[in-house]
Formats: sequence, C-alpha cells, structure tokens
Amino acid sequence: MSVAALILVPYGAISQGSALLSWEVIPLGLLVAIMSSALPYTLEMVALRNMPAQGFSIMMSLEPAIAALAGFIILAELLSIWQWLAILLVIIASVGSSMSTSKDSN
Repeated sequence: MSVAALILVPYGAISQGSALLSWEVIPLGLLVAIMSSALPYTLEMVALRNMPAQGFSIMMSLEPAIAALAGFIILAELLSIWQWLAILLVIIASVGSSMSTSKDSN
C-alpha cells in the first residue's frame, strides 16, 4: 500500500490540488485508511493469537468469497455463474477442511 500511495499521491496532488487538503476530505481519507487497512489487520492479528492456526487459515481462505458476497449484497454487483460456482466451491472446501480438522483433534 505504501508503494501505491507513493505513486498515486503525486497524481492526486497534481490533478486535484488544494481540494485534497480541505477539511471535508482529510477526515474521510483518514477514516478510509483506518477502516480499510489498519482495523482489519489489527482484528486479524487478535484472532490469530486467540484461535488455532488451522481455524484461522480456513477463515482467511473465505475472505474473497465473503468480499464477493458483500459486493453482491451491498453494492448490487452482478456475479457470473462461474463466480457463484467459485464461491460455492470455496465454502464447500472450507466446510470440508473444518470437518476434517475437528475429526483429527478428537
């Protein structure tokens, strides 16, 4: 993300200039920065410390499927049949992995 910021900040400064430094934009930019990277990363590290590595890795593998579903529900994005199939397969694989992990621990 640092590389992206280094590349995009000069472009934004040139194209938008002082509009980026307005009191309406700065708090929104900070909010986006916190909610999109700092908070999720912190919560992931807390979860990693408090749960088994197998369970954490299974949950992390579900992130793309959950993001696609959130895009469908919240943003009204349309998903192709292949994308729905991929989401279904990721969920099935996660359930299967969870079930085999729980059987191994018993």
